[in-house]
Amino acid sequence: MNDLFPANQGKKATIDDVAALAKVSIKTVSRVFNAEPNVRPTTRDRVMAAARELDYQPNLSARRLAAKRAFVIGLLYDNPQSDYIIAIQEGALQICRQYGYHILIHPCTEEPAGLVSEAVNLKSQGMVDGFLLSQPISENAALIQALEQRNIPHVRISQRALGGAPCISVNDEEAAARMTQHLIELGHTRIGFVMGHPDHGSSHDRHDGFQRAMAAAGLTVNPDWVEQGLYNFESGYSAGRRLLAAALRPTAIFACNDHMAMGVLTAAHEQGVTVPGQLSVCGFDDTPMARYSWPPLTTSRQPIHQVALLAAEVLLKRIRNEAGGDQSHLLHCELVRRASTGSAPG
Repeated sequence: MNDLFPANQGKKATIDDVAALAKVSIKTVSRVFNAEPNVRPTTRDRVMAAARELDYQPNLSARRLAAKRAFVIGLLYDNPQSDYIIAIQEGALQICRQYGYHILIHPCTEEPAGLVSEAVNLKSQGMVDGFLLSQPISENAALIQALEQRNIPHVRISQRALGGAPCISVNDEEAAARMTQHLIELGHTRIGFVMGHPDHGSSHDRHDGFQRAMAAAGLTVNPDWVEQGLYNFESGYSAGRRLLAAALRPTAIFACNDHMAMGVLTAAHEQGVTVPGQLSVCGFDDTPMARYSWPPLTTSRQPIHQVALLAAEVLLKRIRNEAGGDQSHLLHCELVRRASTGSAPG
């Protein structure tokens, strides 16, 4: 505790104490903790340093009453990939901390009536100021319409244009085409494909990219080598078993995400098919497991953390009526070559 405030030892610090120690006005301290614009970074740092030294915690209830806000955003999701949603949470939380906001993590079903009711109730009860929508929730037309009709701020993580809210998206089609080209450059012409969940726009975009690259190379997509998956290990494993049981099997399999690619790898190992000697396998996302699979997985690295940062920042600017609250962003993936892909067998 600072020697200037011996009387505060043993009792709770106040906003007046922070202002005195930081040598600013009480109004400035309030502006810092409400994450208001036009506060100099040096002033903000001085106020935060004083608050830490005094162990000062602003009264959230008082902030809410004064600003007529919850200082909470809701993250709505229905996604089977734990790695994906954790990355979204971490990125969004990083921005929320800068703005003095919290996150309400709300898993929900995609059933339209229940989803709309849940979201509207969260806002009407003052629990959130707006919503960050991840796939496939972000592509639910009934929800988007309900939010727009009620002027509820929201930002969508999606490749699909729907309504007037900003979208933060990744060019999945471009990335899938590049991955397919990588396999073709290795000499593969018999390439299998495991699609993602049919309700996710990313699955269709990645399939489109695969088809586009095959056509550009003058190769025909064999429908017997295209399997429907669900973005989970089990569906990838089942698809891998079916593809490897074919009389003429593919020499490479591109799975729409890493979880399904792991399933394909397991199916290959069980059947004694060597990777990449007899079969090349690749995925999408670059989840942590991709580095530790055997062999390490070639994949397309999604900038999920950056997607979440941008989505949360745009949403908070939208809530606060700041510049940039209407801006959409398109990000790109990076091809990560590892040991699971190699030259086509002779």
